[in-house]
Formats: sequence, C-alpha cells, structure tokens
Amino acid sequence: MNTRRITYRLYPSRMQEERLHYFRKLHKDLWNACVYHRKTEYQKFGKNVTYYDQQNILPAFKAEWVEYKELGSQALQATVKRADFAFQRFFSGLGKYPKFKSSRYYRGWTYPASSGWKAHTTGDNGGLELAGISGQIQMRGAARTWGIPTTCTIIWKRSKWYASITVNCDPKRETSTGAIGLDIGCLTAIAMSDGTKVDNPRFLATAQKDINKVSKQLRRKRSPQRKTKASRRWKKVRKQVSKLQNKVANRRQNWVHQIATEITSTNSLVATEELAVKNMTAKAKKGKRKRTRGASTRGTRATHSLQKTGLNRSILDVGFGMLRQAIKYKVIEAGGVFVDVPTKKIKPSQTCPQCGTQKLKSLDERIHQCDCGCTLDRDVASAIVCLNYSLGLGTSLTDGDDLALPKTPKKCGGFRQLNQMKRQKLSEA
Repeated sequence: MNTRRITYRLYPSRMQEERLHYFRKLHKDLWNACVYHRKTEYQKFGKNVTYYDQQNILPAFKAEWVEYKELGSQALQATVKRADFAFQRFFSGLGKYPKFKSSRYYRGWTYPASSGWKAHTTGDNGGLELAGISGQIQMRGAARTWGIPTTCTIIWKRSKWYASITVNCDPKRETSTGAIGLDIGCLTAIAMSDGTKVDNPRFLATAQKDINKVSKQLRRKRSPQRKTKASRRWKKVRKQVSKLQNKVANRRQNWVHQIATEITSTNSLVATEELAVKNMTAKAKKGKRKRTRGASTRGTRATHSLQKTGLNRSILDVGFGMLRQAIKYKVIEAGGVFVDVPTKKIKPSQTCPQCGTQKLKSLDERIHQCDCGCTLDRDVASAIVCLNYSLGLGTSLTDGDDLALPKTPKKCGGFRQLNQMKRQKLSEA
C-alpha cells in the first residue's frame, strides 16, 4: 500500500464558511500560544519546552478555554506538533525562528487520524463532514486511485477552501519496456537519449510583463506597515498579483505532470543526473563574484547579482526538482526503475557517450565534439551518458520508495517518529 494525496476544492455554505474561519482562528491562537510558551519559558527560566510538555497541557488548556473542546484533541495535537516541527527546523538550521501569525498568514489545520472528519466520496467529488460543522461540505475533485482515507488538512488559500486528503491505495500505471536517459536544463527543458527534445515552456517569462505591470500598481498603494493598515486598493491589487502568480504555478504543475506521464507510459527505465536545486539556485558568494574592467565594486556586484538572479529564475521556471520528482514517482508507481546518476562522479555533460573521455566544456558550448568522431547536441549526449550508466549497473539498480509525500527530516520528527517513540516507551514500561 502506498500513500497518495488528493486535493479537493470545497464549496461551503455561508454558515459553514463562518465556522471554518472560526476554527482557523482558534488554531491560529493555539499556534501563537505554543510559540509564546516556548519563548517565555526559555527566556525567563532557561527551560526547553518539548512537544510532550505542551501536549500534556492541552486538557487543562481546554478546561480553561472551553471553545476548543469542539475542535477535537487530535486536531489540537497536530497544531502543537506543527509548532514543534517549526522549532525543530530552526534548531536544525533548516528554517527561521517561528513567529506569531495573524489570521492572514495562518492557512488551516490538520486531522492526523480518521477521527473528527469523514469523506463521503469514492474519489470523484462528494462531501466532507467535519466535527462541529453542521451538514456536509460539498467538495469537487477526482482521484486517479482511491483508497482508505487516513488524514485530512483543511486549507484556506486565495479566498478559497481546499481539503487535502491522504489515502492508502495501490496505484497502477501503464508503461512499456523502453529505456531512456534524460537531461534537464534551461535552454531545452528535457533532452532525451533518443534525440527528442522538449522545449522550455517559460511560463514565468511569458507572464512576467503582466506581473511587473500589476506589481508597479501595487507599489503605489499604501502597504501594511507597523501601526498602519493596508489600504483597500492595496489588498485588491495584491490579489491580482497573487492570481497571476498562481496561474503560472498551475500551468507549470500541469505541464510537469503531462510530460512525466508521457515519459512513463513509454519507458520502464529512466535515468537522469542528480540535481541539487537548492545549491544551484543559491546566492553567489562574495568571493566568487565576477569583476569587470573599469567597473566599480558596487556595479560589478549588482551586475553579477542580476546574472545569478536570472539563472535562478530560469531554473525555477522549468521546475527541475518538481519535474524529477514527478517522473520518479510515476515510474516507480508503474513498476519501473528510476536511476539517479551521480553528477560529480560521472559528469554527464563533460563525458563523451561513445568513448567515455571527459573534457571540460563551458555553458556556451552547445555541441559535443570529441576526438573519437562523436558529434552530438550537448544535452542529448548527456542524456545518452546517463542511459549508458544505468544500463551498466546490471542488477544493482536502485529500488523505488514511496515518494508521494516528502519525507520528514529525521532531526525534526513527524507523527510517524512520534508514534514509534511512544510504542518504544510502552514496550519498555
């Protein structure tokens, strides 16, 4: 059984929407209370508050604040765990220090188990029943494979309500016996070992003119600052910017899944190089900033910063990480094999697919030419190298994991690790 996530659009009535906003406000206040509790305990008494400490306080908390009783204990525990997860990310160097949140920035809450909610659907549209809200909330959406619902997350985003439901299911996909290597890049989104190329759709670049135009209008409105509220015109234009950006994200996501499905339907073995997108899109260090003759230090840094910013925008516009992840889980779902080619060891873009000779090439060299007589497009040659590496592995191909949901870092801990610790304590007792 695998875990898959399906997101449904919710259409609550006026009374149901008021209750949803009320529940969201209560969870927001609980989050702020958890952050305040941890902060003051450490500053005044030097005590580190853990998740178990705050979880054990919940019964007394609900006795004092009776409105929280109708939310459900497990939903409250999930909000407390969300605050704990944010602090663990901060201590691990993965995020910033958790802040107090207003209703504007607190999006929703989670039911980590089957209690407190019930989905009346077989995967295609249906209704959602939540404890404390009368009637079923109409929801719209379709799951490719339905199963046993496990968790539910209610999200309020861009003035719309969504329900993100995880199910345990056994998904199946159609595939063939083909094998292919892929090279993902900015100039050409995907170059395949058989010579096929997929052009970069450039969704952000296409919509950038409209985004800049509306953003200019936004800068002329009164923005929210300390002791100053945002004007109604600022809020109106901000929604327009958000709508344009969301349209770009939706188009990119749709394109990624279409391309990944097309590749998976004809190939059961897919090989591509490992990509550290986070490192690729990081800011350039000061020591590595280029200098130009006759230019001031400030001007040079600004020029190089703009160059790096443009490259980062191009990488994120294609969606390197999203594309690899989609192809990987779809191939494994179909029973195929996905091979991660070690970039630092193999160096696909610098290696000849015919003789294996490595030769350093700059980014402006788009044609691969080797002394052995091999002349190919640079990206296609890189894809062939990835395919050759995967075929040479024999029976040591990597096994597929469940990749529908991102795994929680071990240092931060999620409900899965938390339940394992509880079971271990019970067995020791």
